[in-house]
Amino acid sequence: MFIKKILIIIQPVLAICMGLFIGLMIAYGLGENPWSVLKILVNGAFGSTHDLASTLFYTTPLIFTGLSVTIAFQCGLFNIGAEGQLLSGAFAATTVGILFANLGSPLAPFIAICASFIGGALWGFFAGYLKAKRGSHEVINTIMLNFIAVGITSWLTLYVFPNRGTQNPETQEIAAQFRVPSLFLTEHATVNFSFFLALLVAVLTWFFLWKTVLGYKLRATGQNITAARLSGISVNQMQILAMVLAGGVAGLVGVAEILGQAGKFRIGFSPEYGFMGIAVSLLGRNKPLGVVLSALLFGALHKGTMNLDLETENITRDLSLVFEALIILSVTAEGLWSYILERRK
Repeated sequence: MFIKKILIIIQPVLAICMGLFIGLMIAYGLGENPWSVLKILVNGAFGSTHDLASTLFYTTPLIFTGLSVTIAFQCGLFNIGAEGQLLSGAFAATTVGILFANLGSPLAPFIAICASFIGGALWGFFAGYLKAKRGSHEVINTIMLNFIAVGITSWLTLYVFPNRGTQNPETQEIAAQFRVPSLFLTEHATVNFSFFLALLVAVLTWFFLWKTVLGYKLRATGQNITAARLSGISVNQMQILAMVLAGGVAGLVGVAEILGQAGKFRIGFSPEYGFMGIAVSLLGRNKPLGVVLSALLFGALHKGTMNLDLETENITRDLSLVFEALIILSVTAEGLWSYILERRK
């Protein structure tokens, strides 16, 4: 039993090492020195204070989307809609920042943060309601809602709140009082207050799921829906609640991008953070602490591989996608780990 617990803990570490090793061997096969590639990755992600700040900036949205997927997973739901939910939340924050530009309250950033959460929660509610009340599969619902969110936010950006001073597909800037403070580790560091908000949300997610009665009911629904129903738990309510919370947490990506970095909504600002959150949650074993560490790894890969375009001849930053895929394949290879454990016995 002790060996099994230890193996469960070190499985993600072994999976990361295996994924990185295979990825570096691919780079070697393409004519690059694996050791040099590894040094480029590490230096690009953590080589300077500015690099560290950028890594944390890319980590922040992945924490939010990873937690979003984790909350749904704990209720037995597969949330592929974090991309649409984060767009909804980001645009809700943008709308508040534009329409209430004359609001001088010191609570303005807090109001915008709440708008981000509510916007994402509303998009999650649609998927949860269709699942609970109509029996529609959440995977189909969330995929279709992603497309709807892209269409609506794009239309609003181009025709309702367009930035007339540029040809870029973006909205007007939000009022300055709605911006959250940046963490100036260096002069042009991109990381901002939203990183600490992401850590706080991770703690609150853990507390809610494992230390509250409502969280217990939500997890019980995910572990055995029949037993939960027979014990008096309202399965429909738990499914809706899970998707609302998952959507709200994904919507907080708007805090990092809109309120912290850009100050405006830009079409295509997300490099598919919502879908990357699925990988982050899987690697983190659907646990908040695991999600934070997993998001840091993926953020480091995303930042570190940017230098490959300049410092190598045969590979590009797209190698980060190869690393991520290999790591996820290694993590999900449960049969391989079980086989190794049986062979050890």
